[in-house]
Amino acid sequence: MLDLLHYLWVENFATQSLSPWRPLRIPLFRNLLIADLVSDIGTFMQSVGAAWLMTSLTTSPMYVALIQTASALPFFVLALPAGSIGDIFDRRKLILRTESWMLGLAVVLAATTITHTMTPWLLLLLTFGLSAGDAIEAPTWRAIFPELVPKEVLPPALALNGIEFNLARAVGPGLAGLIIAVAGVGTAFVLNALSFLGVIAVIARWKRPARKNQLPAETLGGATIAALRYVRYSPDIQKLLFRSACVIFFTSAFWALLPAVARGLTESSLGYGLLLGFFGVGAVIGAVVLQRARSKLLVEWVVSGATVVFAGVILALATLHRLPLLCFLILFGGAAWTVFMSTFNTLVQNLAPDWVRARVLAIYLFVFQGSVALGSTL
Repeated sequence: MLDLLHYLWVENFATQSLSPWRPLRIPLFRNLLIADLVSDIGTFMQSVGAAWLMTSLTTSPMYVALIQTASALPFFVLALPAGSIGDIFDRRKLILRTESWMLGLAVVLAATTITHTMTPWLLLLLTFGLSAGDAIEAPTWRAIFPELVPKEVLPPALALNGIEFNLARAVGPGLAGLIIAVAGVGTAFVLNALSFLGVIAVIARWKRPARKNQLPAETLGGATIAALRYVRYSPDIQKLLFRSACVIFFTSAFWALLPAVARGLTESSLGYGLLLGFFGVGAVIGAVVLQRARSKLLVEWVVSGATVVFAGVILALATLHRLPLLCFLILFGGAAWTVFMSTFNTLVQNLAPDWVRARVLAIYLFVFQGSVALGSTL
């Protein structure tokens, strides 16, 4: 594993001398990044709203934890066929269809909440449906980055995508807590529905060049088997999957029970939003720290240290009961999470060749989200 991480440190970040803002000169990438930022903020608002709404519909911690399971389980079920679909079919059309599907479900979620017809099982079903759209789209979304930017600026483009996601993580939960406190959960769900429109508009205007595939046409089953065979004979990817599964299975407790912990600390949704907001701020800090650490520390020390720090934050969440103190400590959790996830996400992106990239990313998401779903239920 140490050799694998050293490869990532030395080879995959060899272009780190490039300006991190250079990909923003590409209009398509810039517009899509902005639209995705708005959409991700809406998604985090929806996640906070769903978890908080569930605490209002029922007092059972099992139902609260099942929100996280409903979000993660579709990735476990659909990731493998989704990766194959992303490598076989037109990626632009696939993204448009999944975004439209999620937009429709987001409208239903908002309408049933505003009309007070929501039930715990309906909330779980809609959460599952939204996550299913995301699960089908996720491998394809990550696989299109080499099509949006030249190869030499792919690393900073991926880094900007990570910053965008963590910025949304920092803004979305706190904004959701404020909106829920002032205007109700239904308003947060309406804003989430509107957030899909930007991505749909940008992708609809994308003139994706026709790609000539020199390989024989694949079926869905054959493509999936080919991906599994590729991973079977790729020890580096196997090590990555095993390590991720071990860590994520146990750290899923953080995501599954954080809403219940927040409800015990404060009756206001602002408390939950603050915890996730501070986590997002810490994630942005972690991205900056990671840039500096690459040239000064061994990568294994950095990744292992981040894992230990995150475990410490989970222990603090279990034993401490003061919101200000937890907000401070959760900053370190966000930073540690970013260091771990950014390292391995970039590694997967670079290890997989284009012909199988979406499928390998799908297998990674399958292991990752499957660990989240099982761990959250436990």
